[in-house]
Amino acid sequence: MIQVAIIGTGNISHMHIHAYQQFPERVRIAALVDIIPGKAQKVKEQYGLDCDVYLDHHDVLTRDDINLIDVCTPPYVHAEISINGMKAGKNVICEKPMAPSLKECDEMIRVRDETGVKLSIIAQNRFRKPIRDLKALLDSGIAGPVRHATIDSFWWRGHCYYDLWWRGTWEKEGGGCTLNHAVHHIDMLGWMMGLPKRVTSVLANTAHDNAEVEDLSISILEYDGALAALTASVVDHGEEQTLTFQCEKAKIAAPFSCYASVSKPNGFPTRNEELEKEISDYADQLPPIPYIGHDGQIENVLTAIEQDGTVAIGAEDGRRTIELITAIYKAGATKTAVELPMKPDDPFYTVEGIMASVPHFYEKTKSEIDLGSSEITVGSDYQKK
Repeated sequence: MIQVAIIGTGNISHMHIHAYQQFPERVRIAALVDIIPGKAQKVKEQYGLDCDVYLDHHDVLTRDDINLIDVCTPPYVHAEISINGMKAGKNVICEKPMAPSLKECDEMIRVRDETGVKLSIIAQNRFRKPIRDLKALLDSGIAGPVRHATIDSFWWRGHCYYDLWWRGTWEKEGGGCTLNHAVHHIDMLGWMMGLPKRVTSVLANTAHDNAEVEDLSISILEYDGALAALTASVVDHGEEQTLTFQCEKAKIAAPFSCYASVSKPNGFPTRNEELEKEISDYADQLPPIPYIGHDGQIENVLTAIEQDGTVAIGAEDGRRTIELITAIYKAGATKTAVELPMKPDDPFYTVEGIMASVPHFYEKTKSEIDLGSSEITVGSDYQKK
């Protein structure tokens, strides 16, 4: 049986605990770790777990019975804890974002390769049928090549959201909504289209004067033969999150929709319902996904450990996402177009370089240990409403 230690028992850890509890014959939560005294113990009691509780993640690294470390901490220590775990011979699941900088991502990959352990970066939306179907439709070529993509990573967070001690600073959160919210949609875009060749962005803080970081960014991404418009926001009511790909023959999107046009002799459009049916039928025949969201990704990691296989979402996936986010920050901070790929001699390759260059929109005014509720929203399920 796989024995897991969960490092960090804040809001997102509850999604992980729920996932592990779906597989009681395969995995056991052996330890909870949190630097805030009493916090891990409270979570242990909440779920009735038979596990040990620690304040320091180093305490679990010497335990031979633990073979999986699950990192659910604030972003600024993702790399440190993941690397320590891998060097101790533990497999690692790391929550998004992989790390605040490309340098840290590259060090995580180096240590993974050196130790031979599994390293998976959370991108749970790939384990949702509408997203998997959209990827399959794009890969099939049924709608033709992408001409224009629109990625709306719309979220809404109240002013007090940034009062939590680690949020709202470049040092500890690593960035704002682009890094910590749109990371989901940037992963999906990268999975479907890869990295663009050039990025132009604008960063702003429009509603959270208690945070250094952006609460809104709008970016234009240039691909060979296509453009993409990406909006990252925590000021959009309704949190309507969509991925829309306007392809040569049809539009396809998640939540699922499709619309196909063909040209009249005068160049104006007429609807191609036959192709729309073909696209819908293709999506309908794709198999179901047995485990959704975090449940699906964690089950995949358990299987990879048990069978010595490859994780579905690895470190290279996490790094690709951070590369695009870093380019967005550089473009927004310098007000210039940024070419990809980014190189190790780029000032934005390191945390120090990023922090020296990005704007501080406001200064953080509060530092609360706990905001009082573990109820959170983790994004759309991309089901058609």
